Amino acid sequence: MRTAVVLGTRPEIIKLAPVIRALEKRKSDFFVLHTGQHYSYNMDRVFFENLRLEAPSINLRVGSGTHAEETGRMMIGIEKVLKAEHATGLLVEGDTNSVLAGALTAAKLHLKVGHVEAGLRSWDRRMPEELNRIVADHLSDLLFSPTSQSKSNLLREGIDPAKVFVTGNTIVDSVNQNLQLATRAGQSSIVARLGSKYMLATVHRQENVDDPERLQGILAGLELAAERTEMPVVYPAHPRSRKVIEERGLGKNLHWVRMTPPVDYLQFLKLEKEAQLILTDSGGVQEEACILRVPCVTMRDSTERPETVQVGANTLAGADPKVIVKKALQMLARERRWKNPFGDGKAAQRIVKAWTTAPFK
Repeated sequence: MRTAVVLGTRPEIIKLAPVIRALEKRKSDFFVLHTGQHYSYNMDRVFFENLRLEAPSINLRVGSGTHAEETGRMMIGIEKVLKAEHATGLLVEGDTNSVLAGALTAAKLHLKVGHVEAGLRSWDRRMPEELNRIVADHLSDLLFSPTSQSKSNLLREGIDPAKVFVTGNTIVDSVNQNLQLATRAGQSSIVARLGSKYMLATVHRQENVDDPERLQGILAGLELAAERTEMPVVYPAHPRSRKVIEERGLGKNLHWVRMTPPVDYLQFLKLEKEAQLILTDSGGVQEEACILRVPCVTMRDSTERPETVQVGANTLAGADPKVIVKKALQMLARERRWKNPFGDGKAAQRIVKAWTTAPFK
């Protein structure tokens, strides 16, 4: 098996880093193919440096565009690379356009496909991520589910149980491997400037950023929650989100919300760990908050990480400012005694063992 590990975004780099390390340890024949979906230094290369990974030698540099443009450019580039590198299998992680392009291209070339973090469902097909993960799951030869609940989702959709492995989530591996590095890195410069307790926010999902009413409601909710608790909200803004906020003039009345440029993974991990509350629309941040035992408010109407809600680490608030404030106060008062539902930090070992020893026909 010559494996192509395809990634293209910050979350994929973070979650596939333990898998790459496990492949190296097993001396597997593999290479990393970067689609270039995230392409700025702060959203991409810095994460390889933080995680002490060698930068991929192959980068398609597709950049941004419509979903069709991104996916089409990726498929053209991925197909050429897979053929030139004589790949026989491909691993993808998550629910991005890079995942869709990688899985679809490999399947059409009759290569084996493995999907890390398979079986997540928000049950909202308006989300492009939901469509991506459904397609990737049904194209895959091996599906690595983080929990028994995500496995059940796959079985309900008729996927062969023999293809599905419950491995835990590689985000636990990544947090465990990098938390010590983050602590050694010292106090985050952002935290040092605040000099007080704070809340942390991330907002980047298409359904929030591209809807002016929802985005305005979320920003108003963050401002009200901060004012009510007298704790500032640190918001490392994705470049696209910042552009939309500035173009629409939505940041004019923000006094308690401190927008900053994106930060590297170790700084962000430290920001998460020391926050009093995390408010987000990110799936990965929901998981990290749960693992770090920091209460979380998810500013969406649904989540593909229901385990975080079930254990009491997370709650859904949508985009209504009053609901966001109410849920923020509820979560701030919650005891941080929930159990981590995402495994023991050995997911990457299980994934690589199953992938490299599978009796593919």
